[in-house]
Amino acid sequence: MGKVVADISVSLDGYVTGPDPGPDSGLGSGGEGLHTWAFSTDPVDREVLASATDATGAVVMGRRLFDIVDGPHGWNDEVGYGAGLAAAPPVLVVTRRPPGTVRLADRFTFVVDGVRSAISTARAMAEERDVVVMGGAQVIRGALAADAVDELRLHLSPVLLGGGTPLFDAGVSPRTLRQIHVRVSPHATHLTYRVD
Repeated sequence: MGKVVADISVSLDGYVTGPDPGPDSGLGSGGEGLHTWAFSTDPVDREVLASATDATGAVVMGRRLFDIVDGPHGWNDEVGYGAGLAAAPPVLVVTRRPPGTVRLADRFTFVVDGVRSAISTARAMAEERDVVVMGGAQVIRGALAADAVDELRLHLSPVLLGGGTPLFDAGVSPRTLRQIHVRVSPHATHLTYRVD
């Protein structure tokens, strides 16, 4: 059985978006700098991205992130999780209420009964491959709080955003993670932790 991996890019000051993210502004002011590594030609970045997407059987994300990726400046055939792969993985969206219209309807399934249920459904869909919880921050915090994550992968980007959406907040439960892998490129330090 594959792992459940929480995987997200984060700034040096702990933010996963810049200020004012949304469908029209993407990841907010300065937020696109978080993903410079994902678009780079650096061999380390390419290997990190390829190994993650190749192992992924299903993706879980939150509604706020969905609104950005399904928005007018969001995912398309060239950009998005699994873009360019023969078969992009299915994406489950944790939400209280599914949207009325969806631009990329064939890729998304909406789960209204919480992150634990979304991960359980994603595990069944992924079969022997990994489930990637790609964000946003609230969904990753919820998955960690539910003890539903095997690994936490952070792509520490060399940017200071000064505000936005923090990955962790004061309500996170204390825990010790075990660092199992580090890779460095000019665009990010890729950190992998085992969640025990």
